Amino acid sequence: MGERPHILVVDDDRRLRELLTRYLTEQGFRVSSGEDAADARVKLGSMTFDLLVVDIMMPGEDGLTFTESLRHESEVPILLLTAMSESEDRIRGLERGADDYLPKPFEPRELVLRINAILRRRPAARVAEPQAVSFGDFSFDPARGELSRYGERVHLTTAEALLLKTLARRPGTPVSRDALCIASGAHPTMRTIDVQVTRLRRKIESDPKYPRYLQTVRGTGYVLVAD
Repeated sequence: MGERPHILVVDDDRRLRELLTRYLTEQGFRVSSGEDAADARVKLGSMTFDLLVVDIMMPGEDGLTFTESLRHESEVPILLLTAMSESEDRIRGLERGADDYLPKPFEPRELVLRINAILRRRPAARVAEPQAVSFGDFSFDPARGELSRYGERVHLTTAEALLLKTLARRPGTPVSRDALCIASGAHPTMRTIDVQVTRLRRKIESDPKYPRYLQTVRGTGYVLVAD
């Protein structure tokens, strides 16, 4: 791989999550982490991963349910962690779509070996960029990060292109400010995202005060309303 593999560690145990993040980073991976399935979904909505390391026993949506749900929309490899080591539990994990299964406690080096084995035999199936998204007189190409109107290119800053790209991945679906912050990189604040949205509206809305395409979803974030 040209870039270091990007791993998402999902575990409600903060101490273990931090230890795994630090160790895997030392082993040459890029690592992000999530405290539960909901947090993982936010990160999956804004970043691309080569592999997920997911704990089975989590509050709310457990790792098995999360794995099964994710398999309907992505083929990203998943390695499950669990305190249960019975063969039946391992089979359940594999049936739900996991690529491998590692019982706790485990040697960190074994985790790295298993991750590398998965990546060798099954490179991450990156989610394909969606086709061009149209709204009103505009068309946005997510792969190129280019916005055009009647075929004429509309200038976007890097931050505006990243913001629109994240929204265009799921047109019609609200995207949280947290997800937009992550996608924008450089750790922007919520206020920064709001400012970027305001600037983007000036470029795509006939009346930015009453947006038709880039709408605010109260208590959540923003949504791109496509044709």
